[in-house]
Amino acid sequence: MHDNFEVITLPDPDHDTDEALHAIEVTVAPLGFQFDRMKIDRCPSLKIIASSTLSVPHIDVEYAVSKGINIVSLSGQKEFLETITSTAELTWGLLIALVRRIPSAHKAVRAYQWNGRQFGHRTPHMLSQMTLGIVGLGRLGSIVASYGRTFGMKVYYYSPSSRDPSYKQCSTLFELAQCSDIVSVHAHHTSATEKIIDKTFIQAMKPGSFIVNTARGALIDESALLEGLESGHLGGAALDVLADEYQSDFKVRFNESPLIKYAREHDNLIITPHYAGATVDAWIKTQTRTIQLVCETLRGTE
Repeated sequence: MHDNFEVITLPDPDHDTDEALHAIEVTVAPLGFQFDRMKIDRCPSLKIIASSTLSVPHIDVEYAVSKGINIVSLSGQKEFLETITSTAELTWGLLIALVRRIPSAHKAVRAYQWNGRQFGHRTPHMLSQMTLGIVGLGRLGSIVASYGRTFGMKVYYYSPSSRDPSYKQCSTLFELAQCSDIVSVHAHHTSATEKIIDKTFIQAMKPGSFIVNTARGALIDESALLEGLESGHLGGAALDVLADEYQSDFKVRFNESPLIKYAREHDNLIITPHYAGATVDAWIKTQTRTIQLVCETLRGTE
């Protein structure tokens, strides 16, 4: 990057002074760094807003485009993204950890308890005897589906824009809920997919079934999820994302989250801090590709 640009590095987003923003022509804004209308207006020289992600919920795209600013992301980089498997890998890790109660088993050993049968009694089935439901059979959904097939699972999916005869397609989300012992969420977050995993979906799931979400927190109605856990209808859930994590006061309200409070007292809810894609090699590859796309965009506008 230093070979192509004069780089201004901020220690954190709070240091984006008017002086710094007035000078920049290109900004790399990761998830969590809100680039709204007010921020855009503070950048009179801005030509490109880049993010090394597929979706850009933190950027006011419509307003930026109206100001003649290009948006660069990894959306559409299908061939490149096939090499980035970190999110799918953590999804599968969370799935196994949830179903087999791995965090609780480890905690028991740390407390000098050696009784594996207690965890076996709480694990009704082998994965090979369970069904896996995929919400969104895109790049990541397809990888996770292939992991399920490798583990001997019967795989179902609901995905309006994707087809794969290797797995059983469901015509509705309700049908997928009824078929699946474990549901893994991989849909893109749009206004149409907001809270698609809602109370109706959860109630349609089999008693004792599981939900894993490494996509976007807003895809799940968290109140309905908590209700399903508290009632015992759901066997458990594993989340790498929360619905309000991009809101400005998230860290202030974090301790009051009903889901966090539940997870502190129960071992059937695993929450991790949105790090599914966070491996050093994945960071290097995605950020390098993003800068390459920025350079290509600049050349195209000259």
